[in-house]
Amino acid sequence: MTTLATPSAGVRRASGRSAALTLPAAATLLTLMNYCAPAATLADTARGLHAGATAQIWLMSSISLGLAAALLAVGSLADDHGRRRVFVLGAAGLAVSSVACALAPDAPTFIAGRIVQGAASAALLATGLGIVAASFEPGPRRARATGTWGAMVGLGIALGPIAAAGLTVLGGWRIWYWATVAAAALLAVVAARALEESRAERPRGLDLPGLVTMSLGVGALVAAITWGRTGWAAPGVLALLAAAAVLLAAFVLIEARRSEPMVDLALFRRPAFLLSVSGALVTGLTVIGVMTYSATMMALVLGVSPLTAALVLAIWSGLSFVVALQAHRLPARLPVRRLLAAGFALAGLSELAMAVFAPGAPWWHLAPGLAVAGIASGLTNAMLARLAVDSVPADRASMGSGANNTARYIGASVGVAIVGAVATGSGHSPSALAHGTNAALVVSAVAALAYAALALVIRDRPREHA
Repeated sequence: MTTLATPSAGVRRASGRSAALTLPAAATLLTLMNYCAPAATLADTARGLHAGATAQIWLMSSISLGLAAALLAVGSLADDHGRRRVFVLGAAGLAVSSVACALAPDAPTFIAGRIVQGAASAALLATGLGIVAASFEPGPRRARATGTWGAMVGLGIALGPIAAAGLTVLGGWRIWYWATVAAAALLAVVAARALEESRAERPRGLDLPGLVTMSLGVGALVAAITWGRTGWAAPGVLALLAAAAVLLAAFVLIEARRSEPMVDLALFRRPAFLLSVSGALVTGLTVIGVMTYSATMMALVLGVSPLTAALVLAIWSGLSFVVALQAHRLPARLPVRRLLAAGFALAGLSELAMAVFAPGAPWWHLAPGLAVAGIASGLTNAMLARLAVDSVPADRASMGSGANNTARYIGASVGVAIVGAVATGSGHSPSALAHGTNAALVVSAVAALAYAALALVIRDRPREHA
């Protein structure tokens, strides 16, 4: 019989709890800033690496490949072998891979560095939320802590493009990656000294077949989606899709037959776990998919600079940060599914309000929609972070976070592909891009509103309320 996530070693002393929130929050902030940085510096980065149109797709998307492929695996490893250990290794890996990006002489080297950055970031994201869950008992304190973690997602998305664009103006696009080296190295040193180790009370054996098939299967899927943006009928794309189907089917069979699987498939019968994973998937599909392209489309259609576009998007991400921080103040009697439904309904309405792109239009026409989108993202980020750890057994908190974030970045890969295809489907003139972007926003809005309705249908149990 399993229980929901509770601290594995009791309530930790105050100083330990402070580090267990501050360091995962800082890691989430850094990883999301780094994830979004190329959105504001793509033109300069592509010029510096002599990257063509196809390579530019990988400059933007390669980190998602590393993230999605590694999240679930590193989360499970952290639960069994030590969350602090995996967290520190993730920070060190981010520092080393950032050196590779900063020194990259060409696009393939940079892309390889970004894939490794993604895997290292996966270690920080999955274990960070697991560390939070192990240090805060369920209730108001955990709600506040997971809300803070979720707020860092919004703040990172806000600050990443601004910081990268600003540093590019000062000294070139490579400066951002040197800054990431310093920040990640400092994070590794402080975490090794300040974090207390936590792990499952009864560690499971290494599920190597499950780990390999899951990581390779998800990696093949994300690679196929990314490559497919240049042509879905290409033999390489079809081969990757076939490989993903075979590997993921093998993963399900392996997990179903193991006595101690990496992922207990019975979790998918839990309404709260379903809400956590499906909500993260739709967040990636709709919100991340749209916002990834928004800065570029503002520059191409509205004629604003990359830095101005990043500052405009801060309306959304800044409000997301504030709302996620305050989400724990919502009445505890409100079920999480209703709060998620409200968040996704607001997200859908905000995207409809943003479907006003027109050549040369002032940027403030987007401000009302971005403001509503920020409120929506803050609410959903806080609720999904809470569900990620509250919906799994006590010793599987990092796995729960890994599953949630895996779904998020698979959704993001699909969302970016769909938004890119729809936005550019009518041509590349400013008027055609405006029409395509508005159409993409409407498609995304429909998906968000559909999930809002679904969240009300999935019935949660009393113990899964906010």
